[in-house]
Amino acid sequence: MPLDELHSLRDWVRWSASTFEAHGLFFGHGTDNALDEALELVLATLHLDHSLPESFLDARVTRAEAAELARRLRRRVEDRVPLAHITGRAFFAGLVFEVNEHVLVPRSPIAELIEARFEPWLDAEHVRSVLDLCTGSGCIGIACAHAFPEALVDLADISPEALEVAQRNTERHGVADRVRVVQSDVYAGLDGKRYDLIVSNPPYVSEAEMATLPPEYHREPRLGLAAGEDGMKVVARILAEAPEHLNEGGILVCEVGASADLLMARYPDVPFLWLDFERGGDGVFLLTAGQLAEFHDVFVEG
Repeated sequence: MPLDELHSLRDWVRWSASTFEAHGLFFGHGTDNALDEALELVLATLHLDHSLPESFLDARVTRAEAAELARRLRRRVEDRVPLAHITGRAFFAGLVFEVNEHVLVPRSPIAELIEARFEPWLDAEHVRSVLDLCTGSGCIGIACAHAFPEALVDLADISPEALEVAQRNTERHGVADRVRVVQSDVYAGLDGKRYDLIVSNPPYVSEAEMATLPPEYHREPRLGLAAGEDGMKVVARILAEAPEHLNEGGILVCEVGASADLLMARYPDVPFLWLDFERGGDGVFLLTAGQLAEFHDVFVEG
């Protein structure tokens, strides 16, 4: 690695991007190209953010900084670790979150819905309770806490390690006084509590799809991705039990990604509303409390 030939931030960005391309890395954990990935590697390692004036890219890197950049770059290239797990940070809905190997890297298009406060499907001024189901890092629920400042938010996950990350993120963002972290297998640990909004990015990857994922995804916790033979194991439970946890007029928003066709094939009569996103992404549906109650028997029989 030509450390002595790389002097500035700009040098490191250019050379890292070329190295990523040469090794055929996969980009899908916060960036979608080698150049943006390289820039985030350099800025995060040097404790800088993306508001850095471009002229600062010509600043020189110290020997200690260069050694750390080289170490992190090797982990990204040789071990195929997602960059966010190396840097310890990820961006979601305009906020920065701590992440590590115990949580998925935030990347859900649901961020757009949160920024729009789920309008027109909810009256934001009357949202008082939110559940982020299968929360992982807590990014969805914490972003909802910012969008709905009068709401109490529960972050639920089955993984104790993920909940430790989520708890630190609630403290990082100053919302720990109204955001509760709960260990729960889907709804089991919530003591029958009801919510105005349930949002979930649950595990939904089928066994067949798991086998085709790039190496970077296999560095994330399998618990957050895989969900049985057809990927519907957790989603089916979310649907079947949702009526018991939604207030009248409430909504469920759930991401199922590439498993959308499997979901519709399993429940062909259910009027899933598939949402569109300006910044890209798909596979997110919305159902109202009334619709979930109407099709409750269908979901239970599943």
